This record gives sequence, structure tokens and C-alpha cells, in this order.
Amino acid sequence: MKRWLAALLAAVSMLCLAGCGGKVSNVGILEVPSNLYTFEEIDDAVTVVLSYFQKNFKGCELLELQYAGDEKQKEYDAWAAQYDAEDAIVLTSTFTTGRSGGDGSLNPNATYENWKWILVRNESGAWNHVDHGYG
Repeated sequence: MKRWLAALLAAVSMLCLAGCGGKVSNVGILEVPSNLYTFEEIDDAVTVVLSYFQKNFKGCELLELQYAGDEKQKEYDAWAAQYDAEDAIVLTSTFTTGRSGGDGSLNPNATYENWKWILVRNESGAWNHVDHGYG
């Protein structure tokens, strides 16, 4: 468990140094137990979301990120089928926007809660971000 947390903190630190964009340096990663995915699989999905947020959510700050939970398995199966993938996973987050509303498509100076991040993977084992938002 400590190795997992140390690796996650190292990944967050690297992303923070990668340049300007969405702020991920203070994000709280909430652990949610799973019988479907290992901590490493969830950690890999978290890393993908952190990278995407940091690159694409300029002026926003990611506050919390977590695995949505095993009870959403039917939803995961539907996402996997939609993207012709072996597996899907959903993470949820809370983030704030700055005065510009990120890229202008979000409300300025707002807090978004339960924002979904959908990732899929095939035999390669690597998670790929395919969608995000509410719904």
C-alpha cells in the first residue's frame, strides 16, 4: 500500500513539473476498494486522468479523484462495449475553474463535483481516456 501511494505521489509530482495547465499538485486521491481492479490498475487510470487534466484543463484545479466503485459494473460493461474494448473504468472527480472557465466551455469560478472520467483498455493493458463530463 505504501509503495502504491509513493508511486502515485511521484506521478503527481512529475505532472506538476510538466508545464502550465490544469493544477493537479494538491489533488486528493481517495482510495476505493475494488474486487474488479487491482490498486495498480486503478493507479494507472488515475495517472491517465491526471495527465489529461493537467494538459487540457488550463486554469482549473483538480481537488479530488477516485474510482467510482464496483457497483457501477454494468455501466463499465456498457462503456467497454461502446468503445469495442475489453474493459472500462470510471473515475469521479471534483475540480474548480478559474475566471475563464477553463477553455471557456465551463462556468467561470465554479466547482464541478462527480465529474466522470471514462477510460477503456484492450489487450495492451494501457488505459485510454475516451470521454469525460456529467451523465
